[in-house]
Amino acid sequence: MNVHITGSGSYIPTERITQSYFNESIFFDENGNKLPFSNEQIAQKLFEITGIEERRYASPDLCASDMGFLAAQKAIENAKINSEELDYIIFAHNFGDVKYATTQSDVLPSLASRVKHKLQIKNPKCVAYDILFGCPGWIEGVIQAQAYIKAGMAKKCLVIGSETLSRVVDIHDRDSMIYADGAGASIVEGKETNGGILAHESASFTYEEAYYLFYGKSYNPAKQDDTCYIKMHGRKIYEFALKYVPQAMKNCLDKANVPIEKLKKVLIHQANAKMDEAILKSFFKLYQKSIPEDIMPMTISKLGNSSVATIPTLYDLLVKGELEPHQIKQGDVLLFASVGAGMNINALVYQY
Repeated sequence: MNVHITGSGSYIPTERITQSYFNESIFFDENGNKLPFSNEQIAQKLFEITGIEERRYASPDLCASDMGFLAAQKAIENAKINSEELDYIIFAHNFGDVKYATTQSDVLPSLASRVKHKLQIKNPKCVAYDILFGCPGWIEGVIQAQAYIKAGMAKKCLVIGSETLSRVVDIHDRDSMIYADGAGASIVEGKETNGGILAHESASFTYEEAYYLFYGKSYNPAKQDDTCYIKMHGRKIYEFALKYVPQAMKNCLDKANVPIEKLKKVLIHQANAKMDEAILKSFFKLYQKSIPEDIMPMTISKLGNSSVATIPTLYDLLVKGELEPHQIKQGDVLLFASVGAGMNINALVYQY
């Protein structure tokens, strides 16, 4: 029994946010000092570092579970299954449902339960739960789904990654320009066919690195309330990713017993274009190989960093031929990799 992704779907929000959206923002540093640059200069510098030109925000009527449901519907339809056949619904997120113009997280009931309710699944043996694993959450959900299937506890699982980061950012922190919203979903299923998931690798670094991403107060010294927002030590995250992610990718590919020459595409979490390029370079350097052309499809320039949604969205667009010039065919080997809050890392080798 091999474990395959038999269907995929994504929801890309309709609110297109360009750099001009931030023209009237007032940015401070972590010490409460106003940044001595124009907003145009700040936006340009961010673009040079991250490659982000635009990002998508959820419309006011949608929360993370709503977008997850929309992506799930597409994945179920794409897999040509009945939703009542699902044994597990695993929903990866980090902040729950955050309603528009609020910052309070709502996870009662779980987002997976909300999606199961929206799908109108009656089967009580379809188990619905959430997973908090930072940006690598969707990959970890797929790894868990594979474990259930391999253990004979499930035949079909729905794995969702959805987030509305735009609703948990400090508008006075320039890092807020990086974050975006979105959702991706996949059907993970056991099949008596070749290919599927060949290997996986996961790790949590918490001894020194646990709080590289954290919840903190606004950088605006005039805001005295207790509201907290997503914050990060960007340089530390960059250095951490460069140190550990390439090796995790290599460990996973070696475990799959796949020569690097057979690798068709590398799908890395879309957090920072420069960081992803550096990770890819370091990864191929471990094999003393040059980087093949068009091996790493990217969405960050137009979609920004939507956390757990970036990789399932990237995968969905890739398999549906919407990321020119990137194409894949049956038998192609893909390597997924992600890094995020926790600090967590994972990788997965998949034969399409």
